[in-house]
Amino acid sequence: MRTIAQILRDSKTIAIVGMSNKEDRASNEVGAYLQQNGYRILPVNPSYAGQTIHGETVYATLQEAADALASSGQRIDIVDCFRKSEDIGPIARDAIAVRAGCLWMQLDIENQAAADLARAAGLDVVMNHCIKIEHRGLEG
Repeated sequence: MRTIAQILRDSKTIAIVGMSNKEDRASNEVGAYLQQNGYRILPVNPSYAGQTIHGETVYATLQEAADALASSGQRIDIVDCFRKSEDIGPIARDAIAVRAGCLWMQLDIENQAAADLARAAGLDVVMNHCIKIEHRGLEG
């Protein structure tokens, strides 16, 4: 199990599940921050599929995002979840299916069953941590 610092240093591509196009939403702010700090973001939200957020195409599913990357030989390093705790199970299964490196649940999001499933499949898991706050702490 890698530390948060190792996960953030080793990762380049972050799928943001539940990303909003509304600038006042945390997911939008975090996506912009990650992009400004050198990460490639992949917005995942079926409500905005086909649109763009921060210049990146929005995908309906994690699988679609992974397929778009696969053509260039890349993969999703982190699946960053902005969904309710009870909605994380299917996202964990999708993260496993696309061979992501880490399942990351934002502040106040915890799902132990999903975490156990992801860990058993070899993914790193972070629960109840904001990726932006963690990254800022490393940079500080």
